[in-house]
Amino acid sequence: MRSEKPLFRQSLVRSALDDTSKLHSIGILSGVSEETESTVAIVGGGLSGLATAAHLHLKNPDRKLVVLESSHRVGGVIHTERIDDFVLDHGADMFALNPPAAINLCRQLGIEDRLILPNQTGRGAMIVHRGKLKPLPDGFVLMRATKMLPILTTGLLSLRGKLRMVAEARVPKRTKIDDESVASFVRRRLGNEVLQRIVGPLVAGIYTADVEKLSMNATMKPFVEMERQYGSLTRATFARRRSGQDSVERNSTGARYEQFRAFPDGMIELPKRLSESLPAGTVHLQCGVQSIQRLDDRWLVQDTDGGSGLYDNVVLATPARVSSRLLLDIAPAAAAELASIESSSTAIVMMAVRREDIAEKRRMFGFVVPPIERRRILAASFASEKFAGRAPQDHVIVRVFIGGTLQPELLENDDETLVDIARSELADLIGLRGIPVVTRVVRWNNAMPQYTLGHVERVQRIRESIDSTPGIHLISNALDGVGIAPVIAAAEKLANQID
Repeated sequence: MRSEKPLFRQSLVRSALDDTSKLHSIGILSGVSEETESTVAIVGGGLSGLATAAHLHLKNPDRKLVVLESSHRVGGVIHTERIDDFVLDHGADMFALNPPAAINLCRQLGIEDRLILPNQTGRGAMIVHRGKLKPLPDGFVLMRATKMLPILTTGLLSLRGKLRMVAEARVPKRTKIDDESVASFVRRRLGNEVLQRIVGPLVAGIYTADVEKLSMNATMKPFVEMERQYGSLTRATFARRRSGQDSVERNSTGARYEQFRAFPDGMIELPKRLSESLPAGTVHLQCGVQSIQRLDDRWLVQDTDGGSGLYDNVVLATPARVSSRLLLDIAPAAAAELASIESSSTAIVMMAVRREDIAEKRRMFGFVVPPIERRRILAASFASEKFAGRAPQDHVIVRVFIGGTLQPELLENDDETLVDIARSELADLIGLRGIPVVTRVVRWNNAMPQYTLGHVERVQRIRESIDSTPGIHLISNALDGVGIAPVIAAAEKLANQID
């Protein structure tokens, strides 16, 4: 049940705005006394907000915190639904060990022993090539081959495409230091066929993006640095091999699954555990924020029910468009930049199907679909193949991704049509037949920010505007990186900056 402790009536605030002492006299400072102890309001109870709160609490257990979440639950785009014996993750179904922020936080909270590893049999990602599923070459990592023989023998590329990729070492390095799109970088260094058949769909699968617009500096900076330092990705790979840095990559196919972890009951356990790590009464559900105003040297936060609280620091951990609205009068430059960040929408069609209804018997974790294949799905993930306990052995959970930046029109269809699209595509690609035991359609509207060209400079301007407004802080996957581990890393960094 939602606590009312940090709230007070808006009418009282309006009558006392010109005299801070009146606020103290009527006892409406959100539980904050006149002592100098810092208080923090975190707007948003998704992963960004909860991770920031958890780090702030670990840093100073006596600090007064409040997390204001507009919906009826914590977690944001992380959610898990259990239907009978099936565990259905609505968003991310695992997190990476690199950067180590996520695993470190789990360790600090004492929940590391709850984590499970992906299954070690049947690993590997596939890619659709001329209507058939082909394995990604061993040791291929996003846009770099750590083994040459698998590239030379793969069925994903023509002889011409292979020769063009092998010739990457002779391609002059780029001398300009301005931003470049992922498509431009890969086409220039590896050739158009590698872009269309391998790298493009892999990167687009991470960001649900158009690689022609996606920023290298914002999404693939390590590869930019490899080119600058070594002159080519090939020479960088040889250097990394000699130093032993590529030992994991040389034993991986596409995604390095041993570098990921999950929870046995689904990823919702992470935000739940974060919430439970905070003092009772910290998290307030169904408590949206209407406005934020400066009051002397503090910030007055007014919620959508007419209640308010006064805080030394306010952390906006909301989607870019929400943060933009709340910052409009406080930091207009940041608000304008946030409003300019594009986002894409995706639907996930989740189906529990009988294993015997799938003709394709190879155990795989998933596949991606290049746009050149002209299909109506972006990718598919076999959640129950990745982690044990997601479904009975004789069933498979398939998650099919539809929409994204390149096919937004597909999301105009109703849920029943999206299920039909998913079943039709899977019938063609993996021989799916029969009626699913369970179906769910989850729509994430404008949930994936797009790191388009110039994103790094855009974020810098946002930071400069926010930094000039003491007590206001911003954290969002629209700024520093998508994925659970990068978000938690950003939360830890922010928590260390708050007094």
